[in-house]
Amino acid sequence: MTSGRNGELLDAAYALPPDAVSAYQEHGFVHLPGVLAAPELAALRGAIAAQVEARRQALPPMAERTTYDRAFIQVMNLWRENEAARRFVFSRRLAAIAAALLAVPSVRLYHDQALYKEAGGGPTPWHADQYYWPLSSDRAVTAWIPLQATLLPMGPLAFSPGSHRLRAGRELAISDESEAAIGRELAGRPLVEAPFALGDVSFHGGWTFHRAGPNQTVAPREVMTIIYMDAEMRLTQPANSYQQADRAAWCPGVEIGATISSPLNPVLFP
Repeated sequence: MTSGRNGELLDAAYALPPDAVSAYQEHGFVHLPGVLAAPELAALRGAIAAQVEARRQALPPMAERTTYDRAFIQVMNLWRENEAARRFVFSRRLAAIAAALLAVPSVRLYHDQALYKEAGGGPTPWHADQYYWPLSSDRAVTAWIPLQATLLPMGPLAFSPGSHRLRAGRELAISDESEAAIGRELAGRPLVEAPFALGDVSFHGGWTFHRAGPNQTVAPREVMTIIYMDAEMRLTQPANSYQQADRAAWCPGVEIGATISSPLNPVLFP
């Protein structure tokens, strides 16, 4: 498939199921079928393989890693590395879904990241993404995009429906502590954990608690994520060291209280 044709597919509209927006607002996440096609995913997979492998080579053996580094290999801002990754991250189809779910007219890129869970990789502890983000509202959403069919033994995302309304646990980074403490808060609540067919994409809000099991297979769980935010999102005073790092990495030159419109935060839709 030519790059031009792949770009056209990535910009084609996706027909949201009638209840998708209400489900997202009620539960804090939605799992959408058939958003992407195999050629689009294969093109991205090939485009980012070298960067992911370089990051893997730089990590110590699995047994010597922290809980965080056992959970996944993390590579960010891949859209700046090559044109194929850029075409994918700039997909109008994905950005339009994000805008509809957030109920905003326009969305910007916060950042992208690959999250590869190696064969034998550990669980991803309970957490909420927005702990890491110095953002002025909850109008931000992460698209979680598996690059292969992802069965339960590979460690797909699991969500706690409605947990975006809870306050307890929001102060915790991804860690053994967050797994235990948030797990206690969520005890007795429903858990949604389902396999992903090739082409499925989930979207979850910044304060929605989620986790992933270990990868019990012999193949890596390859995932791309794109974080979208309301195009009018403003930068807030960082509340922790992670938010300070995010401000420097993803919002260069943006002043506290200003719209996050740096060169790293282009408008992706419309």
